[in-house]
Amino acid sequence: MRKLIIASTSTLHGGEYLDYLFPTLKEHFKNVETLLFIPYARPGGITHDEYTKTASKAFEKLNIKVKGIHEFENPIEAIKTAEAIFTGGGNTFLLVSELYRNNVLDNIEDVVNNGIPYLGTSAGSNICGLTMGTTNDMPIIYPPSFRTFGFVSFNINPHYLDPDNNSTHMGETRETRINEFHKFNPQPVLGLREGSWLKVNGNSIILKGKLTARLFSQNKKPAELEPETELNGIK
Repeated sequence: MRKLIIASTSTLHGGEYLDYLFPTLKEHFKNVETLLFIPYARPGGITHDEYTKTASKAFEKLNIKVKGIHEFENPIEAIKTAEAIFTGGGNTFLLVSELYRNNVLDNIEDVVNNGIPYLGTSAGSNICGLTMGTTNDMPIIYPPSFRTFGFVSFNINPHYLDPDNNSTHMGETRETRINEFHKFNPQPVLGLREGSWLKVNGNSIILKGKLTARLFSQNKKPAELEPETELNGIK
């Protein structure tokens, strides 16, 4: 049975790395001793080792050891033997490029579909959708495909921001960009606000957190979804 936490962000304003998710992660990773970390997204260009240390420090509070996939000579074998997997945020283009370059995207998809607990934040949550096409990131590198895990039947837009009527910014809003996406792509897009996450158990997908999420469907008005809404029927 699939077990995923798909979170919009790793860190809330004023908080520490993953701390708002600790109660959920304690249950999600129950009985897990060592976590396999995917640091490929490298936020701010930090190294794989630096990023893994950040994750390790957080999971020490849950008595879980963290080992980066880059530390293994054979990354595919590391995935096949992992107790659980966490993909951190950063640049989605870089993340997806590295998943393809190391030939591990399909392997992660297989083990998670077979029940290995998975956590994704930011870029690591964006890739849980059908494609990475609704990322917020700059295309600093070109992946061979935009296809991602497809753990849910829609695309995800992490860090979703509502229009600010008091802002003098003249660029596109997030909603405008998603509407542009729908001119060429049919799948729904879920805008996940900061502090929200999806809990996936088997075929159940439930919106968690205190805020609503914004669902965009092609040729339809956006809809606000309340916390605890079941999302499995979205297609």
